[in-house]
Amino acid sequence: MKLKNLALLGTSIFSLVPAFAMAQDIAEEEIITVTGTRSVRLATDVVGNQASVSGSEIEFLSPTHINEALQGIAGANISRNNGQESLISLRSPIFTGAGACGAFLTAQDGVPLRAAGFCNVNELFESFSEQAGRIEIVRGPGSVLYGSNAMHGIINIVSKGVGDASSSASMEAGSWGYLKFNASGAFKDGNNGFRVTGSVMHDGGYIEESGFNQQKGMLRHEYDDGNWEITTNFMVTNLDQETAGYLVGLDSYKDPALAKTNANPEAYRKAKSFRYWSTISKDITDNVRWQFSPYVRSLDMEFLMHFLPGAPLEENEQKSAGFQNGFYINEGSNFEIIAGFDGEMAKGELKQTQANAITGSAFLAGTIPAGKQYDYEVNTKLIAGFVRADFDVNDQLSVIGGVRAEHMKYDYNNRMNSGRVDENGDTCGFGGCRYTRPGDREDSFNNVSFEAGLLYKIDDNNSFFSRFSRGFRAPQAAELYRLQTSQLVADIDSVKLDSYEAGLRGKIDAFTYEVSAFYMKKDNVIFQDNRVNVDNGKSKHTGVEAMFEYQFPIDVSIRASGSIAKHEYDFDQFTGDINWNGLDIDTAPNDFGSIQLNWAPADKVKAGLEWIWMGSYAMEPTNAFIYEGHNYFNLRVEAEAMENVDVFLRVMNITNVRYAERADHAAFGVGERYFVGRPRGFYGGARVRF
Repeated sequence: MKLKNLALLGTSIFSLVPAFAMAQDIAEEEIITVTGTRSVRLATDVVGNQASVSGSEIEFLSPTHINEALQGIAGANISRNNGQESLISLRSPIFTGAGACGAFLTAQDGVPLRAAGFCNVNELFESFSEQAGRIEIVRGPGSVLYGSNAMHGIINIVSKGVGDASSSASMEAGSWGYLKFNASGAFKDGNNGFRVTGSVMHDGGYIEESGFNQQKGMLRHEYDDGNWEITTNFMVTNLDQETAGYLVGLDSYKDPALAKTNANPEAYRKAKSFRYWSTISKDITDNVRWQFSPYVRSLDMEFLMHFLPGAPLEENEQKSAGFQNGFYINEGSNFEIIAGFDGEMAKGELKQTQANAITGSAFLAGTIPAGKQYDYEVNTKLIAGFVRADFDVNDQLSVIGGVRAEHMKYDYNNRMNSGRVDENGDTCGFGGCRYTRPGDREDSFNNVSFEAGLLYKIDDNNSFFSRFSRGFRAPQAAELYRLQTSQLVADIDSVKLDSYEAGLRGKIDAFTYEVSAFYMKKDNVIFQDNRVNVDNGKSKHTGVEAMFEYQFPIDVSIRASGSIAKHEYDFDQFTGDINWNGLDIDTAPNDFGSIQLNWAPADKVKAGLEWIWMGSYAMEPTNAFIYEGHNYFNLRVEAEAMENVDVFLRVMNITNVRYAERADHAAFGVGERYFVGRPRGFYGGARVRF
């Protein structure tokens, strides 16, 4: 199936997994996916798990944050934090370390949002999820077509295509001064199609001095003359956010007055991004299709690190360019091969500066003086080659196998004095300065990933799949060069994860399901031991994820998605006399999920009641402090008020539950910390189609 079909199908196809999908619509459409193979495939033919949220459902959900769009995905837990910030969990705990974001690959149309080695935990706000044609999720290692960072999973934002050149505009308002305007217009002229999409959002913030303004725009051009198929995209994003920090104190999030307070009113984040990418496709022989995707990124961000002593300011910039190149051989036959190579070059710059001296603790004041703490530049080069084969043994059994080899090189240049000294070269008291700067150096990492799996079609509607795969991530620049205490060289290597997965999916009459079980072992885990970056960690991840949906004969359907899993440390590491080995990893709930009750009483009228639950979890590695979990409900209603005009209403957290988006426990007397969940909120608006 050629790329033009993605534009035609991608904006109209309902997925099995959107939070409020109507079963009668699902039954009428084939469900497609592009993430696993960088090409259009039927989701039923995917070896391994697959999940997506359609553009129609994103429109219905009208999320104020991407976590609202993904709450119906089993095994996906996106913590909102504050404003447009987020932390990702896909078959994993929520990771918070300097480079832990490298466990996940986030992408727009298959192109990573950031260069390898320069991840940011909040990078999802640089995607255009608000008006996506579809969001696809892979849980566990990605295929060999993706390299570093596609380890615990992939979130791929599939852009809205030109399609039938339909256009729309919407306006909505809600609690705490929330305003959003979305518009998308398209037209076709012969072989050419254009779509212009924009989104403007303002949120006054539930917490004091915590609002944000966000703007996103995208221009897309599609060309198809029957010989060449080319899509070209330009996207810009801008975020200007006042940030609320942690709320400190046992169960403080339950107090309505305390929950609105902001201990860090000075905190802020400003982030801008520009992206260009294209996909060029051409049949070069009768059985070989060439697909080439060049891209360019430019990113600029500054934010006040309110969570560190002295609240230093971080300023970082990234510029990168690269390509994805593949040859699709015998596409659509019973023996397909995808082979190719990818390349990328990037330049990242980072500066960290503390404006004022720390008052209070003599130790902190003595080891963290005011002034510049880091100022460095890192240039990277990445080259990778891959091959993947898909063989239909017979009408029922298909097998896949593939391998990828990747080379990553870092060239680090320290732009201030090296060592454990302040910016003037003076030695700090109490044994030395907290922040350490390595001397100029080069580092290289070579990694190999592989996958093997099978898909067995039990009958026309039900199938069994099994897959073994390895994912990896190279150390991130922040882990290699943003060092502390006495560490002058980060002697760390790539993290590797081996995954075993098996599952069933299909449909029996009005009942649709997907169940998958997984076991993953991760080696060489990078973490901080007394502020020193080490890589001797190990972990185990075992669980079951499931989605069930049943369509009643009375225009009512019910759908449940959930995950039951255990994420545990698998190595000896001590806090005092407590060994982490065998304990639950912190911020890793054993169970979470959602249930949706959906009703379509009339044509162009729909409603959904959603129950979100989060199980309890440990707040720190020794499991001595536990967050009890939470439950809350959301209600959404939409109806056509007149021809081509829809009105909609959302009531989020109907029963006004006091909960935490995320909870942890900090050392040095800080104690329990929480990102506060929002209380009951009301949102409403209208959408015009033309």
